Parts: sequence; C-alpha cells; structure tokens
Amino acid sequence: IATISQKTTCMESGMALPPQVCAQLCRRPCYCPWVPPRCPRGSPLVLDGCGCCKICARRLGEPCDFLHVCDQSQGLVCDYSAAPAGTGATCNFEDSEEGCEVNGRVYRDGEVFQPSCKLQCRCLDGGFTCVPLCQEDVRLPTPDCPYPRRVEVPGKCCPEWICEARDQHLLRDAAAVSPLLPYPCQEWGTEWSACSATCGVGFSTRVSNQNRYCRLETQRRLCMARPCPALPAAFPAVS
Repeated sequence: IATISQKTTCMESGMALPPQVCAQLCRRPCYCPWVPPRCPRGSPLVLDGCGCCKICARRLGEPCDFLHVCDQSQGLVCDYSAAPAGTGATCNFEDSEEGCEVNGRVYRDGEVFQPSCKLQCRCLDGGFTCVPLCQEDVRLPTPDCPYPRRVEVPGKCCPEWICEARDQHLLRDAAAVSPLLPYPCQEWGTEWSACSATCGVGFSTRVSNQNRYCRLETQRRLCMARPCPALPAAFPAVS
C-alpha cells in the first residue's frame, strides 16, 4: 500500500520519475519535525512533494525540486525549461508571464494593488509604478491662518491641514534673534514624489520651506527606480 501511495504522489506532482526514485524520496511513514518551520513573509506553509511534511513554499525565482514545491496560490510552478538534465529548476509563472514581487507578495503583470492606503501601484513588465492617493496640496499662510501645519489625523490615512495659533511674545523674541524673519520658521515639507522615470535616471519633487528665508519652494533631486534593461542586439545600428 505504501508503494502505491508513493507512486500516486509522484504522478500527481507532474514529474516522470521511476517508482524506485519515488520510493527513495517519499519514505513512509513520515518523519517530520515537531515544530513547523518559520516561513518568511509571503511564503505559506504547504505540504512537500510527497504530501508528508509541512515546508515553506518557494517563491518567484527561488530554487525548487520535487520535494521543495512552489507557491501554487501565486500561480507558480517548478520550471525545468532552463534546467539541463532536470537540475537547477526555479519557481516561475505557469503561463510564463512576467510579474513583480512587493513586500513578499507576487503580482501578475497588469495587476493593480495598494501596498498602503497612500499609494496605488500597477505591476508592469517586471517592475511597478505607483501614484499617490493623498493630495499633495500646499496651503500658504493667510491672515485667518498665518501658521498652517499638516498633521496626521488618527483614523485617517491622509494628513490634513490645521491652523496653529502663536503667542505674540514668541514672535517678538524670534524677531530679536533673527533679523531676517519677523516670525519663527517652523520647518515643513511634503514627502518626495515618485520617480518620474520607471527605469533609468529621473527626478522626484517636493515642496519645502527649509531654506534661508523660510519660503515654500519646489525642490528637485535625481532618482532611479531601477536600471533600464539593455536593448536587444538583434537590429543593426542605423547611422
């Protein structure tokens, strides 16, 4: 009965292995550790290829074999196409579509997801692009709100603007210390935006008052989300 069970397990795994090899890999009865392994984030506990012990499912790009199975919930299979003589297999999508992995989770090409309440991203060609969901508006000082400040509100994802009141004594003391500014400068700035280019060098922007005159200005800096893939050499160069 044990031999039949082992042979059935090998057939269900989709691998053409001789019964002798299956009997060596899938020994009965099972001898498993008392404590199951602790899996990294995004890797669930699954049964091994023999259906015996619980192991951590392999993720996209990780090595796999008959015993160490891939995470089928993410649509991954053990890909032997680039492995000579059945060695060096890796987990890949069954339909060979490109995907992207974010925070331990694999998303299919074209899938839209939210890694946080402030961002919405889209998986595209092995990478991903994100747009902010919170408005990055700038509120300038006005007579009725001379000291606007953006704060995090409990229970809400996006920060909101509030108006702060300042003591006139503090204003006079600050004017005596800094003759350039008649009021104390409270540093403020938005978060840096997403990179303007999905690959290669781009730039990101933010609005900040961290300058000599405490004025709101748009600042830029260079960024690079990921290197651009090399162009294929199949086409001849055009002079």
